Amino acid sequence: MSSEKTAIKATYFSILGNTCLAIIKGFAGFFGNSYALIADAIESTTDIFASFLVLFGIKYSNRPADRNHPYGHGRAEPLITFLVVGFLITSATIIAYESIVNIQKPHGLPKPWTLIVLGVIIIWKEYSFRLVMKKSIETNSSSLKADAWHHRSDAITSVAAFIGITIALCMGKGYESADDWAALFASFFILYNSYLIFRPALGEIMDEHLYDDLIAEIRKVSGTVIGIIDTEKCYIRKVGMKFHVDLHAVVDGTISVKEGHDLAHNLKDTLQDQIPQLGNVLIHVEPDFYE
Repeated sequence: MSSEKTAIKATYFSILGNTCLAIIKGFAGFFGNSYALIADAIESTTDIFASFLVLFGIKYSNRPADRNHPYGHGRAEPLITFLVVGFLITSATIIAYESIVNIQKPHGLPKPWTLIVLGVIIIWKEYSFRLVMKKSIETNSSSLKADAWHHRSDAITSVAAFIGITIALCMGKGYESADDWAALFASFFILYNSYLIFRPALGEIMDEHLYDDLIAEIRKVSGTVIGIIDTEKCYIRKVGMKFHVDLHAVVDGTISVKEGHDLAHNLKDTLQDQIPQLGNVLIHVEPDFYE
């Protein structure tokens, strides 16, 4: 299965899961008298829209290169990641605000059965996080990674709600707002996770050097190509799910231009064959003259 299809399949999984959970949490929070669960439902609702954004970003970023976009459309993916982070920050702000409002209002204790609902949700969201994160690593997708962190953020808010409701039920009267405090506490975790998602996407946009392991692999593969004496400069930029490479290869300085040209093409083909995540590979030939 291609990286694009893998990422799209993972995104549909997120959309379906978040839709079901938003409905379950909303009803459980309303009938179970738990704002922490309602806050969870709010976050799951924003996750649905965020996942649709991710889906659009993955499909758009994988469009082939054209006259106006010779490097393809991959830059759309980190831009979509920024929008997803915006959804996370928005949901955290709403949860924090509503939590503060509810803390100041007297209300009854949450229903004990809400703990069962939360227990199931925590397990499911952690599973979802691990699955989608695995797919994001396989596909080199920053927006899919952001989607995975949405699942982890949801799991965190659910854990906080579980703790808050447990405290409220165990301590009884006077601790009715414990789950509201839990929701407020969880909103700060969501903001922190937003930063963790935002930082790598910003580095991608700015062509930050983050790929030492990949450079080492490129040099290793290059050394296996007959006629390539050594490699010098190696620059990498991530565009969507692919890595574009500028590589300086050292060859015998006494060979003809055509032979050097053929070596460069052979090196490019070998790299793209051995390292599938590479996109465009530009080889600059450096001559080496034996004394």
